[in-house]
Amino acid sequence: MDPEKLAALRARFGAAEASEVQDAEFRKVVDLLFTGKDRRAKPYEGVSSFLDAPLRLEAAKTGDFSGIDIPLIGVPMDLGVTHRPGSRLGPRAVRGVERIGPYHEVHRIVPIAEFGVADLGDVPFRSRYSLEQSHADIEAFYRPLAEAGLRPVSVGGDHSITLPILKALGAKRPLGMIHIDAHCDTGAPFEGSRFHHGGPFRQAVLEGVLDPERVIQIGIRGNAEFLWEFSYASGMHVIHAEDFMRLGVDETIRRMRAVIGTGPAYLSFDVDSLDPAFAPGTGTPEAGGLSSREAMALIRGAAGLDLVGGDVVEVAPQYDATSNTAQAGAQMLFEIVSVVALALRAQRGRAAPR
Repeated sequence: MDPEKLAALRARFGAAEASEVQDAEFRKVVDLLFTGKDRRAKPYEGVSSFLDAPLRLEAAKTGDFSGIDIPLIGVPMDLGVTHRPGSRLGPRAVRGVERIGPYHEVHRIVPIAEFGVADLGDVPFRSRYSLEQSHADIEAFYRPLAEAGLRPVSVGGDHSITLPILKALGAKRPLGMIHIDAHCDTGAPFEGSRFHHGGPFRQAVLEGVLDPERVIQIGIRGNAEFLWEFSYASGMHVIHAEDFMRLGVDETIRRMRAVIGTGPAYLSFDVDSLDPAFAPGTGTPEAGGLSSREAMALIRGAAGLDLVGGDVVEVAPQYDATSNTAQAGAQMLFEIVSVVALALRAQRGRAAPR
């Protein structure tokens, strides 16, 4: 080894403390995580929040969103499920996952340091029994966020929660959508209800808040294909799991970006898009799904798109013996927050990371 190089490394790092970091991006992380020279908060102590973001439980009640850009919200409601219930416990499980973020090594961004990322708590529901009332409660909760220009990222709950969120965020103009899922969720009303988790995106189109020609659905598979006629009739772009295997990640991302274009869009991630080997803790598992790595790559491929929000849904921890599903859900939450933060950075004209 070059003696001069070794001497330089010893001078720089030989007596350095854990908090002594010179890289500007790494410095943001250190300033967040360390108290003093080498004291780091324990990930298993204190009150859990999404991605360890600051808690702002009063914000929704008071309407004071000062300092908040990306609100994180739990939506613990699963009255719309058609198979196994339990995703009402998803937000609590995802909040309990430690050591996700705060630095994104691919995008070179620390969302929580650059923007106001805060956990607003859970949507309050008037009734644990009424699906229709619950949807009204969700829409009412998100409308002030949309009017304030915030970009919410949520954790469900079953996939029916995305309909009232889209109604709030897309009230002034229909949105595009990146939808990663095993199911298209464009089914017809079942047993007298239009609001189940198998049909939110049919209703969102019919409500005029979702532009079907700017919707791409990735990872679709399973025996419910006969229910998704609306996706094809309305002009949605469907990439089945079999298509994804043939196309690969890069081509799928290219098509995704072409479909979304430059307009505002939403990103909805159903954890059952993952193969049950990676995420068994969900209500409607389907074999033959994405790997965690592939799903992360797809979300990362949305960097630079105008994402106005997103969600992670259908984490049902009682079927999740290893906690793998909650871990995957928390990671996808961080991935979505990161690309939403990049959209905010672009909106505000900030320079891209080196």
